[in-house]
Amino acid sequence: MTKYIKISLAQRGVSCIARLLEEEAPRTCEAVWEALPQSGQVYHAKYAHNEIYNMVPPFPEKEIGLENSTVTPIPGDVCYFYFQSGQLDKAFKEEKNISHLPGVVDLAVFYGRNNLLLNGDIGWVPGNVFATIEENLPAMAEACNDVWFAGAKGEQLIYERYEYNK
Repeated sequence: MTKYIKISLAQRGVSCIARLLEEEAPRTCEAVWEALPQSGQVYHAKYAHNEIYNMVPPFPEKEIGLENSTVTPIPGDVCYFYFQSGQLDKAFKEEKNISHLPGVVDLAVFYGRNNLLLNGDIGWVPGNVFATIEENLPAMAEACNDVWFAGAKGEQLIYERYEYNK
């Protein structure tokens, strides 16, 4: 049975529905599904372009590795990234209040075109595409763009299981 997740921006009252890509990214899908719900302060990417994300404590017992990975995500891609303890810049980790964690999982939503996962500190950052947004991407994209222009402060990005009743 196909699994879906609901991705929401709490303060903005906007959600979208994404289908897990279990054939393309089985390890990532399983790890994310078992760890849901996940939520945290939303951030808008500085380098990647049209991306919002949050960072949560690592949840897979064993690191997943790359599968169905990309450095050029397209609109509607939902990606998983894992960063080891020493991989991210110290100031960045302090700013995001994650410096105490042994590593971090970054869950990201790409809402527009022309994304490039190149980080000035560490270079290319491939992400595992584990889901694709199938419902309400235009409204979510508008809200994501508002995070960029109006600010992210206090906004929560929430990932949760969703029972799809088509």
